[in-house]
Amino acid sequence: MHNPAWPLTLYFDGDCPLCAREIRMLSRHASPQRLLLVDISAKDFDPTPLGVSLTAMQERLHARWADDQWLLGLDASLWSWEAAGLGRWVAPLRWRPLRPVLEWGYRLFCRLRPHLARLPHPDGAARCHKDNACSIQRPPSGGAG
Repeated sequence: MHNPAWPLTLYFDGDCPLCAREIRMLSRHASPQRLLLVDISAKDFDPTPLGVSLTAMQERLHARWADDQWLLGLDASLWSWEAAGLGRWVAPLRWRPLRPVLEWGYRLFCRLRPHLARLPHPDGAARCHKDNACSIQRPPSGGAG
């Protein structure tokens, strides 16, 4: 396993209600020296310098160490929780015998995630703008948190 080169940058979809809840919890516990959070749904987010397409980032969770090593999917989730000091809550992600089942579950979540956009978002009215237009996202084609 790669030795962590902190901070870890986690690229998340802030338009996803479940993802936003998880990020809110992680941000309460993590320091910026360990975990940086980047919302890929932000209007000013441009993945081009990263060499990854927005579609790929929407389809699977991405995180990157300070030394430019990428983590994807369950590993991105595991290490973001570790960065926040909450690794004990995701310890099963480390158990090799469970990894195939957990990977299957993660892929299923990724396929279902676009349909979860209808759930209430934790930011509620804060997602509305001065012109009374609220962010109601069309489900993207993929689905990572």
